[in-house]
Amino acid sequence: MAHSKVLILGSGPAGYTAALYTARANLEPTLLHGPQPGGQLTLTTEVENYPGFPEGIQGPEMMEIFEKQVVRFGTNIVKAWATEVDLSKRPFTLKTSSGDEYTSDTLIIATGAEARWLGLDSEARIRDAGGGISACATCDGFFYKDKELVVIGGGDTAMEEATFLTKFASKVSIVHRRDELRASKIMQDRARNNDKIEFVWNSVVTDVLDTDGDNRIRAVELENTQNGEKTEFACGGMFVAIGHKPNTELFQGKLEMDKAGYLLTQKGSTYTSVEGVFACGDVQDAIYRQAVTAAGTGCMAAIDAERWLESQE
Repeated sequence: MAHSKVLILGSGPAGYTAALYTARANLEPTLLHGPQPGGQLTLTTEVENYPGFPEGIQGPEMMEIFEKQVVRFGTNIVKAWATEVDLSKRPFTLKTSSGDEYTSDTLIIATGAEARWLGLDSEARIRDAGGGISACATCDGFFYKDKELVVIGGGDTAMEEATFLTKFASKVSIVHRRDELRASKIMQDRARNNDKIEFVWNSVVTDVLDTDGDNRIRAVELENTQNGEKTEFACGGMFVAIGHKPNTELFQGKLEMDKAGYLLTQKGSTYTSVEGVFACGDVQDAIYRQAVTAAGTGCMAAIDAERWLESQE
């Protein structure tokens, strides 16, 4: 059973930044890289909104750079993920997917959140190829200048994404399965009053279409939820805005969460409801969900953990 002063779960910008700061503080952190090494950025093609990369950078390449940097300062990276965790006593105990056990004085949780997708095979294929499907308008909207776009959803997130996309797109069509929106009135009004936004009611996307398997979206197939009629709806990009799912199943009943499952942290810090356990990145951020904000909270978690350890000596 290996022991660390600091054990970090997750290898996105938050986890790697926490590792960088704790490693440079000579805390010799261990980082479990999780089932998706590099986190959500490994699903992203071009990243142009992270400071320090004036020409942009591919998401997977950025995460490789992050990893090299933390290894340089002594982070021990383990290619596994936590399957069980005991936070009832210190040191904390974790079991991993490889069957190993780890103990730690502090735990930094940076397991992130996943966008909820439609679950279509064509959606996954075109999305993974970088062919015009996204779940983040702030991240990717710039790449869709003068295109006609489709946004899927009916809540505040969908209205916000659609409104933001009108800065770049020539037209944005919001596709919703019902004829009423779940979004708050102020967000609905903002979308309804935007000349570039149209609504496609009582419809669901049943397929994403490309041209001869080129993995570039050209249209979506819509099915009317009232009469079952299917139509082809041309578009140059699709943004799925049906929510995110934080990766917190492991901590159900062990840490305080909000109703959506995001870990709750004390205001102005990364402290969770258990002493010595800290949360950073998208696992505790339902609002911004950006690489740069995740990295910022990773820094906070590292400093919080370091100071907490000092207070225990």
